Amino acid sequence: MVYHAVIGNFIEWHMENYEALLTTLALLMGVSWASGINLYAVLLVLGWGGSTGHIDLPTELSVLEDPLVIAAAGIMYFVEFFADKIPGIDSVWDAIHTFIRIPAGAMLAAGAVGDVTPALEIAAGILGGGIAATSHATKASTRLLINTSPEPVSNWSASLSEDLLVLGGLWTALNYPLAFLAFFIVFMALIIWMLPKLWRLIKLFFAKIGQFFGFKLKPDSGVPDLIKTDAKETDGSRLTELERLQRLRDNGVLTETEFIAQKNKILDKNLD
Repeated sequence: MVYHAVIGNFIEWHMENYEALLTTLALLMGVSWASGINLYAVLLVLGWGGSTGHIDLPTELSVLEDPLVIAAAGIMYFVEFFADKIPGIDSVWDAIHTFIRIPAGAMLAAGAVGDVTPALEIAAGILGGGIAATSHATKASTRLLINTSPEPVSNWSASLSEDLLVLGGLWTALNYPLAFLAFFIVFMALIIWMLPKLWRLIKLFFAKIGQFFGFKLKPDSGVPDLIKTDAKETDGSRLTELERLQRLRDNGVLTETEFIAQKNKILDKNLD
């Protein structure tokens, strides 16, 4: 009987530690991930939930329950709710918050692990900052591409979807940590697959803007170098021009059709 009691207590102790570990990991991943998308919504949810007793926050995050913090988070969430839905303004807002969301995500992640060793807090902060940077970069780059659409409906839809995603993600992390961790793994795999493609589209987007304003393209990088072309400059040799076009095509700035059209122009010009 004593043997069975010891085994039972041992299993119960391990299950409690396992559940506590899952809860801590889900909170760490959840707050840092969501902070990269909508920091003020995270602060508002955690602060209000902790102050009303709906969320059991670690002692290191109990400062979020202060009425002043909740009020400040609420005001900034109200401002972001509208700024995030205006084409162009949303990208400026994202650019400014690059210096806010990522450090805040790191700080929240460090606080989420509770009272641990300084080394573990620093490790959690580094991990949280990286996660916040990833989700922020994904949001900012996606919204930049959405802004190329002339109608505002896509911005509103994206912004509302992000708000719902943050609220739903936090609720899942707090109530179903294992399910959230599974969702988080899928999300990170999707981001790893998407980011190179988004970066290529962003380079093409800025290259098109540079061409529209008459900026000269830098052959090595395939992006505008913000130097105005001089009308008196010579076009250079045919070989140099063709090599430049080939680099632009290889870097994804020019499509195959655009490459062939530009190449034919150079060849025709030299024949004349």
